[in-house]
Amino acid sequence: MKPDTLKNKIIPVTTILVALVVLWYVAAVLMNAPFQRDMDGRAGATPTTLEFIGKTLAQPKPILPAPHQVAQNVYENTVLRSLSSNRSLVYHSWVTLSSTLLGFGFGMLLGILLAVLIVHNRAMDRSLMPWLVASQTIPILAIAPMIVIISYNVLTGDNAIAHLLNLDSDASRLVSKALISTYLSFFPVAVGMVKGLRSPEIMHLDLMRTYYASPTQTFWKLRVPASIPFLFTSMKVAIAASLVGAIVGELPTGAVAGIGSKLLAGSYYSQTIDIWAALVAGSLLAGILVAIVGIAAKIVDRAMGGRPA
Repeated sequence: MKPDTLKNKIIPVTTILVALVVLWYVAAVLMNAPFQRDMDGRAGATPTTLEFIGKTLAQPKPILPAPHQVAQNVYENTVLRSLSSNRSLVYHSWVTLSSTLLGFGFGMLLGILLAVLIVHNRAMDRSLMPWLVASQTIPILAIAPMIVIISYNVLTGDNAIAHLLNLDSDASRLVSKALISTYLSFFPVAVGMVKGLRSPEIMHLDLMRTYYASPTQTFWKLRVPASIPFLFTSMKVAIAASLVGAIVGELPTGAVAGIGSKLLAGSYYSQTIDIWAALVAGSLLAGILVAIVGIAAKIVDRAMGGRPA
């Protein structure tokens, strides 16, 4: 391992992580202390300070679970559970991942299409771009139930779209959740691609005109290659937003599988440890997806002739 990597990346990240864990433990003790004090008073117990702290960090339904409780729950529900079990976080992550990837694919296509229209049509630029920005000001929790319910009924009802697609109930529910992911993921892709397609310098555009290049040739040989770094940067934001959309899309449907369903079940039965474990699973899934996009970006960059810094 290079000394610069250790000094500039490993040590700062590790230091922040350790500080967050310490603060988490302190917050868990402080927030769980009132309930534990009440329990000890009812039982007539007089524990020492260390015993009292230990009890606050071992409550079955704490207000704020300790990091080791969350880690134990994640381990039990990933390694020790069958992948097909409805208690397995891997199973629920896979259900959420399927709608995430589908919505991300829809968002990518929509975002790129809108970016091309905006760059090549001045009227679309003036009329469409403000509406794209305005669309992101609407709280997703407010429109998610409407989108899910309407789209599900359209896909399963007696209409031309339902007969054309011929989707079963599970597939229709998957597409309905994916539309929420699409709503959140298309915007960063559209904005990034607009910036990327407009990134070529005037000198390069003039050079293409000197070569009598057609607009199509200019687009594919100059604008698209210049936009690739912007696209992958936007994809990292979009894939994380798509995961959030998939989780949010599971909340109003009463889903029985998925990270969103784990959050709902935990809130219904006051299983705070399960809630935090589901959040950790979602965070890990988001990190993996962003890392995969980063690896793909490096592969494409090298294929296009880029050199590692």
